[in-house]
Amino acid sequence: MATYWPSAGKELTQPTLSLALKRARELGIKDVVLPSVTGYSASLLLKELSPEEEWNLVCVTHQAGFKEPGKMEMPEEVRRRLQEAGMKILTTTHLMGGLDRALRFAFQGVYPAEIIAYTLRLLGEGVKVGVEVAIMALDAGLIPYGREVVSLGGTREGLDTALVIQPAHSREFFATKIKEIICKPRDF
Repeated sequence: MATYWPSAGKELTQPTLSLALKRARELGIKDVVLPSVTGYSASLLLKELSPEEEWNLVCVTHQAGFKEPGKMEMPEEVRRRLQEAGMKILTTTHLMGGLDRALRFAFQGVYPAEIIAYTLRLLGEGVKVGVEVAIMALDAGLIPYGREVVSLGGTREGLDTALVIQPAHSREFFATKIKEIICKPRDF
């Protein structure tokens, strides 16, 4: 049964992670994908895990230059610590950004990837992010093809959304299946 938070917020990160891992354990899912710009959410995820459990953890960060040209937002020491703990870090162009976003900035239009992003946002920013990062992780070969994963997302900072999703590669985007909404905010 889905949990609906009254509103979005960083304070929901810990309870969202708890619900996501609980459902992953119930379903036997070992692949978890989450966004984390600074490493805050990824670090909290690691604290939720038992050392005897085996997980495939993928953290998707903002691409270099997202906020400031040539700059990475996640500090190198945080990235290194997460990787040493066994987490895979993916830093690449966003699935629903990239060239379409460049066209929007240059020509003030709306393009297909942005229409898809805005459509997913009807369910909340976290749902859009959860779908996006799962597909990005699949395209990078960091999660297995054809299996359900738990994917997380957030509205501004932290996490407030968790999904069970079977992502498809970006070239087959519409074959992606959101199997379950574990939790999300009602008011976003």
